[in-house]
Amino acid sequence: MTTPQPSDPFAAAPDAPAPAPAPEKKGGVLKKIGGFVVLVIVAVAVKVGLPYVTGEAPVRAQAGDCITMSGPENDPKVDTADCSSGKPDLFKVVKVVDNTFDVNKCQEVSEQALAQQLDSDKFVLCVNPVK
Repeated sequence: MTTPQPSDPFAAAPDAPAPAPAPEKKGGVLKKIGGFVVLVIVAVAVKVGLPYVTGEAPVRAQAGDCITMSGPENDPKVDTADCSSGKPDLFKVVKVVDNTFDVNKCQEVSEQALAQQLDSDKFVLCVNPVK
């Protein structure tokens, strides 16, 4: 007499139907696209908003305001300041010329000019040192 072999409990019987395929995951492509869109929105928000959070955004001063300028000449850091503060590199805005980067527009009224852009607004600050 032969001893029956234990059967594999996970093996399918030869006459059993094949198991149903796993259902497809819905939204896989939409999740990827949504993740990409969120990533782009975050990147744009950081690029546009970070200068305002860190104080690196251009200063939109008006005539009569005082500013300080520091850093390299081709990319100065500009901050508003109290005109009586006596800070080094203190300048008074004499004139603001809108919709241009042409620093030559300040030649008649000031010693120096600073071209700035704030979002889509471009302007030149005509400034004189505070003595």
